[in-house]
Amino acid sequence: MRVIRGVWTEACTTRTKTALDVEVNAMPDKQDIITKSVDILARIVGDDSVPRNIRRAADEAKTRLLDRAEAEAVRAAYAISILDDISNDPNMPLHTRTLIWNVASQLEKVSME
Repeated sequence: MRVIRGVWTEACTTRTKTALDVEVNAMPDKQDIITKSVDILARIVGDDSVPRNIRRAADEAKTRLLDRAEAEAVRAAYAISILDDISNDPNMPLHTRTLIWNVASQLEKVSME
């Protein structure tokens, strides 16, 4: 609580708690991250400017993520491994490399939990 001109206020502490609550509740769950990753990988697979071997690897990572026989963390770890293998390909367009790094980064949140 703060005293401003002789009046007690709780606005500052209330705003802080509300902001923290919003941040905690805004965190996407594992399935949301996997769904968004699959969407991005599907976009890479459908992009004709991306070399075939990279599209094939992105499709394999997408297939692994969609396989419900494994746990979410295991599926994410498989996909990260595949994406890590292709991320250093010199023929990869820069925009695709950025997308792959972003997907791998998001999937690490799933595999670490």
